Amino acid sequence: MVIDLRSDTVTKPTKAMLEAMMQAKVGDDVFREDPTVNALELKVAKMFNKESALFFPSGTMANQTALKLHTNPGDQVICDKYAHIYNYESGGASFNSGVSCKLIDGKRGMFNAGQVLEAINPDAYYYSNTSLIELENTTNKGGGACWDFNEILKIKRVCDENRLGFHLDGARLWHALVAKNETTEQYGDAFDTISVCLSKGLGCPVGSVLTGNSEIMQKAIRIRKIFGGNMRQAGYLAAAGLYALEHNVKRLHEDHLKAREIGDVLNNLHSIKTVEEIETNIIIFELVGSINEYEFTQKLAKENIHIISMGGGKLRMVTHMNYTDSMHNKLIEIISSI
Repeated sequence: MVIDLRSDTVTKPTKAMLEAMMQAKVGDDVFREDPTVNALELKVAKMFNKESALFFPSGTMANQTALKLHTNPGDQVICDKYAHIYNYESGGASFNSGVSCKLIDGKRGMFNAGQVLEAINPDAYYYSNTSLIELENTTNKGGGACWDFNEILKIKRVCDENRLGFHLDGARLWHALVAKNETTEQYGDAFDTISVCLSKGLGCPVGSVLTGNSEIMQKAIRIRKIFGGNMRQAGYLAAAGLYALEHNVKRLHEDHLKAREIGDVLNNLHSIKTVEEIETNIIIFELVGSINEYEFTQKLAKENIHIISMGGGKLRMVTHMNYTDSMHNKLIEIISSI
């Protein structure tokens, strides 16, 4: 039994999802003639009370498209120091859009409206033009933390008052919705653009969706083409997304429960210095100084348990739909004995 907790992207489609994919009606999406892609885009747009949506092969491409839609070269994007667009998208913000990121020193990837206001550049020609506020929910590097929606609304008011775009990297937004009992409509009303991932947590093999109003999304399809993201008979992949949205969202609470149970065990180990607060499916913990990080992960690997080392003594586990009850029981048994 191999227990892979490196990420919730390691999941594979279920038989039912594969069947839905095989039964999909497809066409050439470059001609906008793939009925299943069109159905997925319409569904996501309606979920968020938006006018339009666009299917992408990756969340990074969806985010990079959003950055380009909201900015001009030389502009500045405000985001948290933990933001995925800054840390894990290969410098795409500067390479693709020619923008810089002003990093807010937030808490677990989250900040407040006052910090946003302070970070906006003065309106003088020798400053870069602040044009976009970006946040991430849940926060990946922040350990799957969920934003306070009331703070999001306060930041939205700052954006409106300063004529700034507002983009949400919602790669794991589904987890936040389940954990906080919130709705897609709430988020659609707050943000100008939202990207959501279908292959993190929901079990799809590929795909993210970007949604917004019709004007901005009409430009998005051109940017997707520039980035090489046009696909042909992509309905086979979109069918997986439709299936996931119908069947795999509510069950996310099971991943949250398992993550908290793992955290409880880790908190009782002498080898663990701290375990960050667990709200969703990500567990980030730190080893005591006397424990070698590499040796710790290798000890788990010998038991066919695979996790990610984040450096500095911190490690990460991510629960997901392919992490079964029997795997969970074995993991608890093994880490309890370390």
